[in-house]
Amino acid sequence: MSREARLQAVRKKIAAIETGSCRPRAVAPFGDGRIDRLLPGGGLPLSHWHEVAGEGLEIELAAAPGAFVAALAAPLAARGVMVWVMRKGDLYAPGLAGLGLAAERLIQVEARDEAQALGALEDALGSAGVAVAVGEIGAVDLTAGRRLQLACERGGATGFVIVRRPFGGRRGLERTGLGAATRWRISPAPSQPAGGEIGLGPPRWRVTLARCRGGAGGAWTMEKSDGAYPLRVVAELGDRQLETPQPLRLAG
Repeated sequence: MSREARLQAVRKKIAAIETGSCRPRAVAPFGDGRIDRLLPGGGLPLSHWHEVAGEGLEIELAAAPGAFVAALAAPLAARGVMVWVMRKGDLYAPGLAGLGLAAERLIQVEARDEAQALGALEDALGSAGVAVAVGEIGAVDLTAGRRLQLACERGGATGFVIVRRPFGGRRGLERTGLGAATRWRISPAPSQPAGGEIGLGPPRWRVTLARCRGGAGGAWTMEKSDGAYPLRVVAELGDRQLETPQPLRLAG
């Protein structure tokens, strides 16, 4: 067998392992086929960990990714305790309550550095009684990602890594989220009140499913929902071609 053929065989084995390892025993559906059909099992895989990141200043502030995670994880937190590992003590519990996350189920942990944040997140995911654990972490390499997944499987919790560098930093997102079941990119979107009312509507986000092991990606505008599911799709996003420029006409 040639070297290229051996490489192809190894790639196929890795792909099969990745696909099989992300076949979840339980999922949390979004309740919308446009998203659920892209995810293995028809929903967000539980007992796995997921990466959520913003862009630009959101890498430092993580406001939009944090709000998205809180809304998405609120129903899961109702099954037990939710642990949120922070790098800065700026988590606003009343704001999380407005997104459906009950304050009495939330345990906040402030870590002094990246290593401590990763360790605290791993411990939380592997602890009995924890349903969801969130960690604000700058990057997760392959070794750390594998440890987080083993902790999810050991404790049965679902994890979210919010990519956050609260003290700045110029590192890109290319090497983050290694081992994550899904990778999401979140940015804020203008809210719109229902029924033509004046004021603010539910929080909205531009949501991109950048990678899904065993599934596919997509992009949507989503908002907080008070229905059976915590989030609902407002519109699908896609590539938009620039309009053909029109010739300049001079008045006269």
